[in-house]
Amino acid sequence: MNADMALNIELREKTRSDWWQVVEASFDEFLVDHASCERKASATGIQFVVKYPERTFLIDPMIRFAREELHHFHQVSKLLNARGLQQKGDEKNPYVNGLLAAMRPNPNDRFLDRLLIFAIVERRGTERFGLVGQNVKDPELREFYQKLADAEARHHELFIRMAYHYFPESVVQERLNEYLELEGDIFKKLPYRPSVH
Repeated sequence: MNADMALNIELREKTRSDWWQVVEASFDEFLVDHASCERKASATGIQFVVKYPERTFLIDPMIRFAREELHHFHQVSKLLNARGLQQKGDEKNPYVNGLLAAMRPNPNDRFLDRLLIFAIVERRGTERFGLVGQNVKDPELREFYQKLADAEARHHELFIRMAYHYFPESVVQERLNEYLELEGDIFKKLPYRPSVH
């Protein structure tokens, strides 16, 4: 990968400050959703290893990613237990499903699309956890979410790095721009909820 290639993703639409007001009013619900997101993120890392065992460059990074996300899930689970909250089964997420619906059928194209989708999902998580870390009053939660925002930033860069490893820069950039436009359109249509995405 060329050292000059940009790993950071610039989202087309930013989360407004009133999202935090929605989250603050239903913070327990946000925590339950957050736990679900961490659980699914860990599974995503394992799915890459299972689906693409021949792509050996991604195996170690994806295993580390899955482990870190599983650790985050464990941390959020402890927060839920301390608050007497129950976790919920996975629900269909209109944000993520909207991105997944645009995946192309050709296996190689689909591989690139998956990398870019989860890069964008992690980038949105970076933004949202950063906002929680800036606004939440509890100092321990503030520090926790600031650290999570840093982790999400590493994660979205990981997926972009994988894309650049397997595909030419021009191909990655063209498809990434298409997905960023799609993500912006999906994002604008969804109401703010006490959720990560």
